[in-house]
Amino acid sequence: MYDLPGVPLALREQWRALESRRHFLGRMGKTLGWAGLASLVGDGLLSGAARAADTGGIPSPESIRLPNFAPRAKRCIYLFMAGGPPQMDLWDYKPGLPALFDKDLPDSVRGGQVLTGMTAGQSRFPIAPPHWGFSIRGNCRRPVSDLLPYTGRIVDDLTLVHSVHTDAFNHEPAILLMNTGNMVPGKPSMGAWLSYGLGSMNRNLPAFVVLNSKLTVGNKQPISPRLWGSGYLSSEYAGVPFRVQGAPVLYLGDPKGMSHETRRRLIDGVNRINQLTYEEIGDPETHARISEYEMAFRMQTSVPELADMADEPQSTWDLYGADAREPGTFAYNCLLARRMAERGVRYTQIYKRGWDVHGGCVHDLPTLCRETDQASYALVTDLKRRGLLDDTLVLWGGEFGRTIYSQGGLSRHEYGRDHHPRCFTMWMAGGGAKPGIAYGQTDDYSYNIVRDDVHVRDFNATVLHLLGIDHNRLTFKFQGLDQKMTGPVPASVVNGLIA
Repeated sequence: MYDLPGVPLALREQWRALESRRHFLGRMGKTLGWAGLASLVGDGLLSGAARAADTGGIPSPESIRLPNFAPRAKRCIYLFMAGGPPQMDLWDYKPGLPALFDKDLPDSVRGGQVLTGMTAGQSRFPIAPPHWGFSIRGNCRRPVSDLLPYTGRIVDDLTLVHSVHTDAFNHEPAILLMNTGNMVPGKPSMGAWLSYGLGSMNRNLPAFVVLNSKLTVGNKQPISPRLWGSGYLSSEYAGVPFRVQGAPVLYLGDPKGMSHETRRRLIDGVNRINQLTYEEIGDPETHARISEYEMAFRMQTSVPELADMADEPQSTWDLYGADAREPGTFAYNCLLARRMAERGVRYTQIYKRGWDVHGGCVHDLPTLCRETDQASYALVTDLKRRGLLDDTLVLWGGEFGRTIYSQGGLSRHEYGRDHHPRCFTMWMAGGGAKPGIAYGQTDDYSYNIVRDDVHVRDFNATVLHLLGIDHNRLTFKFQGLDQKMTGPVPASVVNGLIA
């Protein structure tokens, strides 16, 4: 028996028995079926099995998944505005607000809402109308903030959702709920669930890539790997962060003094040892380690090719703007996301921090919009021109919204906005979302939802549905429960958002 120091013999025998009987029989029944299907449809849908074949291992059942039904989208790009964009300044137009400048928000509107510690002690809640105007854009005649002149051009392609709401009013639980479906850390992210459920469409690139854009203005609200982690799923499904500066991924290059062929032999040797360990104890993390070594080796070629934008024509740079030439900017990341979509990356998430505008809306919003407006427009437009938008779902939004009343002082030249979970705006484009509509309605203060509310869980269920997944069927057994992305609380697909 292969020796594993520190593991009791009796425990090793138990693991071996489980692997050789229950695990083997359970897996072989599925594996033979998928092998037959693979001979009919090819390798594209069975990326988990393909990865296992590369390593000589038995395909783990969680890596051999198909969509539950025909998907509208094959891939997803999530533009995450971390910090909470103010919906009334950008998307949720309320024409009566300018006349209410500095008037107190009625108590009946606040309705006893629990406030954050930053405004709970305020004696007044003065209404702060948007500092900028709105213009009617597109054939759908949608009002869009003048801060978003580029995105306004594609409003006919967007599905605006004005009635999203969440359970959390502080950043960490809210951003966790949006990204993982749970306010408790340690749960798999949406990208990890998609990698687990659908696998990869490109064996040379990760199924899930994370791009963190440079922070230039605004509150330095942190984000952490728990937002793109795999939780209780195998670590091979976690997001792979690409760095802002230097090599996109560390340690991909061959070590100094080692040839590419020598490194190949070294990885083969390590993987043989890992394979023995996997066959001995059946630990899925050992299987994940084999897959990750192989992926890293293939990424030595694929990542430099992906990041080399010398083949992009001048029309691309004109579309995305001058910022796209600077690595780490939001515009650069949007262009990189388009290149990933072309190469079959399943899920790309771009984070743009700085939207936590507690005291500097007038100062910070123009910069934040300038850095994201043209790039968001360019990404949707570029995907559409290349015939990719139909099966690429693009999402835009943050973890919650902002209050119509000002936090602290108020003047016509500056105001701040506190966290607001009761309503906020997100948008979708492509991938089967219904274009040119505005779903849901808020009251005259953009404070409460009056029609067609969409909880974060419902929004996530709808995203999974567009990617061919029944959110109630994509589960993983953990702690005795069938865990799922949308959590234990019932969620519903919002059919009004689907074309």
